[in-house]
Amino acid sequence: MTDPYLNVDAGTMSPFEHGEVYVLEDGGEVNLDLGNYERFLNIKLTRDNNITTGKIIQSVIDKERRGDYLGKTVQTVPQVVDAIQDWIEQAAMIPVDGKEGPADVCVIELGGTIGELIANSGDFESMPFCEALGQFSYRVGPGNFCLVHVSLVPVLNVVGEQKTKPTQHSVKILRGLGLTPNLLACRSTKPLDEMTKEKLSQFCHVHAENIVTIHDVTNIWHIPLLLKDQKAHEAILKALQLQGVAGEPVLEEWVSRAKICDELHIQVRIAMVGKYTGLADSYLSVHKALLHASISLNRKLVVDWVTASDLEDAAAKESPEVHKSAWNLLKGAGGVLVPGGFGDVGVQGKILAAKYARENNVPFLGICLGMQISVIEFARSVLKLRDANSTEFDPETKNPCVICMPECSRTHMGGTMRLGSRRTYFRVSDCISAQLYGKADYIDERHRHRYEINPDMIKELEGAGLVFVGRDETGERMEILELPVHPYFVGVQFHPEFKSRPGQPSALFLGLIAASSGVLGDLLKTSRHSNLKDTSS
Repeated sequence: MTDPYLNVDAGTMSPFEHGEVYVLEDGGEVNLDLGNYERFLNIKLTRDNNITTGKIIQSVIDKERRGDYLGKTVQTVPQVVDAIQDWIEQAAMIPVDGKEGPADVCVIELGGTIGELIANSGDFESMPFCEALGQFSYRVGPGNFCLVHVSLVPVLNVVGEQKTKPTQHSVKILRGLGLTPNLLACRSTKPLDEMTKEKLSQFCHVHAENIVTIHDVTNIWHIPLLLKDQKAHEAILKALQLQGVAGEPVLEEWVSRAKICDELHIQVRIAMVGKYTGLADSYLSVHKALLHASISLNRKLVVDWVTASDLEDAAAKESPEVHKSAWNLLKGAGGVLVPGGFGDVGVQGKILAAKYARENNVPFLGICLGMQISVIEFARSVLKLRDANSTEFDPETKNPCVICMPECSRTHMGGTMRLGSRRTYFRVSDCISAQLYGKADYIDERHRHRYEINPDMIKELEGAGLVFVGRDETGERMEILELPVHPYFVGVQFHPEFKSRPGQPSALFLGLIAASSGVLGDLLKTSRHSNLKDTSS
C-alpha cells in the first residue's frame, strides 16, 4: 500500500482526514485500507507493507547522511524512485499468511487518483510512485507485473447512459507515465453494457474479456463472487503466467456468507457513541467487527450513530431537538458501544452513555477510551468522587482514575504510544470475557494508547464492585474490566476490532451482539465460540 503523504505513518492524523488509524501486530499505525486487506485475505501485515512518501524521504535522507550516496547529487530520480522500488521488493519477501517464505503474488495499491495528477496540482506528490512503478514493471520483466486500473464509469440518471470518458482519460494519463493496464476494473451502479465494454476496449487498448464490472451489490461479500463470474482471476493469472500453478478459487464460504447476509431480518440495534460519527470510516474496523458478530449470530445489524457531545447538558440548551434525538437513539438501542478516541470533546457525553448502560442493565462494550470513561463514571457515581477524571482531560484532578503511562512521551506524538500486540492474562477464569475467549489463560490483542487505569485506585474500585479480570504480565496494567452484577458490562484497554475476521468474529463483539439480542446465555453454553482462542492468540 503506497500513500503519497509526507507523514511517516497515519498515527498522528485525525480520523476525519483519512478515516480510522489501523494498528498492525507489530505496532504499525497505517491506513485503514490495510485493515481491509487483512480482513479479506485473513493475513497479518507489517508496518513495512505501508509505504508513505515520509518513510521513503526519511530513508533516503538517512542514507545521504551516512554517506551512502557520497559524491552524488541526491534527487527524486533516481534515488527516491529507486528507494520505492527497493522497498516494494523487500516488503514482498515478508511472509504474511503464517507460512514460510514469501507470497506467490504481491499486491501493490497505488494510493491517490491518477486523474488528479493533471487536474489537481495538489496531488503531484503521487508522481514518484507512478514513475517507480513504471520502472518497476521493466525491472521485473514481462509475466511478473500485472496492472489493474480501477476506474469510475458514471451513469447519467436522466438517460441511463454509461460514460467512458473518465476511464479513457485516466488510461491516457497512465500510458503517458509508462504504465499500461492489463485489466480495467470499472466501478458503476450497474453492470457494464456490451457496447460500453467495446468502447472501453477500443479506446483504452484493453481486451474486452479483461474489462470487469464492479457494480453495486447488496453486500460486500458478493464482490469476490462477482469477480470470479467475470473470470477476473483467469485474466490476472494469464498476465502473470501462473495458469498452470494456481487452482480454481474456493469461494463456497463467501457464497454462503453473502446469502446469509442478504436473508437476515431479525435486527439488533447498537448505539455507537463517539466523537467522529460524522465520518463512518473513522470507526470502520469497529463497524466491521459488529457486522462479523451479527452475521455469526444471524442478526441484521443496525448501527445508530450517536455524536457523544449531543448527549451532554450543553447540547440540551443549544440544540434541544438534537439532544433529544441523540438520547432517543441511545435509549432505543439494544446495546451501547463506546469506541476509542483522543481529546476531551464529547467525553462527558460518553460518560453519560456509560452511566445509562450501567444503571439500566443495557449491554455495554467500552474500547480503549471507552473503558477509561466507564471507570471515570463508576468512580464519580459509585465511589462519589465527583472530580474523578483522566489526567488527559484534567491534569490537576485530585482523583486521577486514568493516568499517562510512564514510558510514553507527552511531547512527541508519533509512534510513542503503547502499540501493537500485547498479552493479557485472565485473573478470573470464569468471567464472561474468559468464557467468550474459550476459557483461555491469556490472549494477545492489539493496543494503541498513551493513558491507562491508575493502578493506585484499583483496590478502591474493585472494593466497590468493579472487577479487573484481565491484566498484563506484571499484574499492574489493567486490560479488561467487568461488572459482575450487570448482564454484560465489559471494558477493554486493547482494540479487539482489529483482529475480527469474516467467519471468525471478535469474542467480545460476539458477546455484545449476543447480549443485545438476549442470547448471551445460550452462546456461553455452546461451543460455537471455541475457535476464538486461535483468533486472539
